Amino acid sequence: MSYSPETRSESWQEDKNGPAKDQGNYDGPPGLDTVGALDTNWHEVVESFDDMKLKEELLRGIYAYGFEKPSAIQQRAIMPCIQGRDVIAQAQSGTGKTATFSISILQQIDTSIRECQALILAPTRELAQQIQKVVIALGDHLNAKCHACIGGTNVREDIRQLESGVHVVVGTPGRVYDMITRRALRANTIKLFVLDEADEMLSRGFKDQIHDVFKMLSSDVQVILLSATMPDDVLEVSRCFMREPVRILVQKEELTLEGIKQFFISIEMEDWKLDTLCDLYDTLSIAQAVIFCNTRRKVDWLTESMHTRDFTVSAMHGDMDQREREVIMRQFRTGSSRVLITTDLLARGIDVQQVSCVINYDLPTNRENYIHRIGRGGRFGRKAHSSLYFVSCILLRYLNENLPTELLKRTLDTTMWK
Repeated sequence: MSYSPETRSESWQEDKNGPAKDQGNYDGPPGLDTVGALDTNWHEVVESFDDMKLKEELLRGIYAYGFEKPSAIQQRAIMPCIQGRDVIAQAQSGTGKTATFSISILQQIDTSIRECQALILAPTRELAQQIQKVVIALGDHLNAKCHACIGGTNVREDIRQLESGVHVVVGTPGRVYDMITRRALRANTIKLFVLDEADEMLSRGFKDQIHDVFKMLSSDVQVILLSATMPDDVLEVSRCFMREPVRILVQKEELTLEGIKQFFISIEMEDWKLDTLCDLYDTLSIAQAVIFCNTRRKVDWLTESMHTRDFTVSAMHGDMDQREREVIMRQFRTGSSRVLITTDLLARGIDVQQVSCVINYDLPTNRENYIHRIGRGGRFGRKAHSSLYFVSCILLRYLNENLPTELLKRTLDTTMWK
């Protein structure tokens, strides 16, 4: 299957600047509104799950999961998704994007057919496993079967699970492509293709792998892209394999994260960061914290340095064995681990409810990663305690011009942050 304009319509490009911005209305729980003006060509807003004409069994799963009212993105995006439209949807972190496409998938699949009907790609193994849990929970009363195909796990077990019959597959691009080429996953039965965290998936190393998977799907497959950020280059790439998509996009200059207090500390020397972090460890009143570094080597170094000073921390990055990563995430989710040091591996969509402080030991490399990182707290209306990062004095002007919200400078008197 090619990516020529003959395969996918050009009409998206013709109207990509779309109608006038739509401010929308939202009166749901705090923190769930899509902040700022919308660039959208879909104006239907459905404010109740009951009004979406969903399957009764699916509604039971939604309410059993704890949802009472759709979030802003769910009010706008679920309907075009379940109507079979290609959709590009964007909302700030923690506003229910995973449930948006999970509900849409479960509404459309036929569970009497033991074939994979929906494929979800995610950038990390942990995110894929989290999505799997959401799909299984929401589809509990439908008896929907969902399997995660991720690297670092047993290939034979993947093949066995797929051959036994599953309705939804979620996975990382490499393992999913492997299962398709082995013919364990039948691509011709897939009618819905979802890219979660689409900016990460399309703009980095996964781009070619996604295309390899996509070209094996049927030409009429429905495509859904969801992410907290949607840079222009991602929109341009998505044009190649989407047909007249529904757009629900937040204007870039309006993209913020409500409910999160943001601070920075000006550090004159790199060596002072560690001392400052150790001071903060004892004085900040936190339930759990995530500390972000830009490299795996820095994660290992910082973890060892804090262990040497008798601070209890755990660490996770992409070089670790899959089983070890699962154990670390389980410990952090259950609260037995209080502080987790990681790379941007954890910044994409991982929801740990108790996180009340996010510390950027290294400055994020771009605006999008900044949003994803600090979005680990304050998810789904829960107010995060704070987001903090260390910067040198020469970066302060850059920060004011390039980060999405004005930050407040604080001294090391950390009682001011409580």
